[in-house]
Amino acid sequence: MLIPLGYLVVLLSVFGGYVLAGGSLGPLYQPLELLIIGGAGVGAFIAANNGKAIKATFKILPRLKRTKKYNKALYMELMALQYKILSKVRREGMLGIERDIDNPQESPLFQEHPTVLADPHIMDFLTDYLRLMVSGGMEPMEIDELMLHEIEVFEQEAHIPIDAIAKVGDAMPAFGIVAAVMGVIKALTYADASPDQMGQMIAMALVGTFLGILMGYGFISPIASYAERQAKEAEKMLQCIRVTLLASLHGYAPQLAVEFGRKALHSTERPSFSELEEYVRDAKKGGNA
Repeated sequence: MLIPLGYLVVLLSVFGGYVLAGGSLGPLYQPLELLIIGGAGVGAFIAANNGKAIKATFKILPRLKRTKKYNKALYMELMALQYKILSKVRREGMLGIERDIDNPQESPLFQEHPTVLADPHIMDFLTDYLRLMVSGGMEPMEIDELMLHEIEVFEQEAHIPIDAIAKVGDAMPAFGIVAAVMGVIKALTYADASPDQMGQMIAMALVGTFLGILMGYGFISPIASYAERQAKEAEKMLQCIRVTLLASLHGYAPQLAVEFGRKALHSTERPSFSELEEYVRDAKKGGNA
């Protein structure tokens, strides 16, 4: 998992470098500073968001442990499934896939691709627009507009928790300054303290600024960036389905329609033309068998 690895690198670099430079870790241990900064961050998060945003934020946290969910293998499997569906449409007509999309869990066509079948996000989008294609009551342009609108809504909803986390991360350095200022105020109230004691209290106060910056940019903001990458991957999966179905609606053969979908992928996950052709050919043989 990349998030703990990144956190470990941050901690080792910051505190390891500090120790190697001759610093002592003792003065950095300020639990009350953490309470001030962390509590202020949580309070600001609650005050800045409604119940929907708070629930959405906690909902995405378990998904952060998933890495490489939408990878090249899944894209290949999705495109093979779409090829089989569109080939069946070309052989039997749109009504030939009606049973498959009405109950995909029991469809032999979908059961051959369990990874795609297990993803409700993909299945809902794919089967919904296949049903619209079966109904035959909409023009390709209208279906395309509807797909674009749904993808836009998905993107907006996905960014609600991302923005909430990012804003808390941006606010943490400011809360660190608040904690530091409060520490300086406390130190200045001890006017009769010795220079050594005053210096120690000022140093303890400045730890607040350090902790606020470290928590904001080292721990919280990376979570928002990681969640944004996951949302972009899910959005790209929907775009792949959209482009493939739209090409089929415009009369392209299944193999060419799948090629349209391939071109919609990022270069890091996009299979080559020969890879996709071989994979689709194998899928075709499996379907015929």
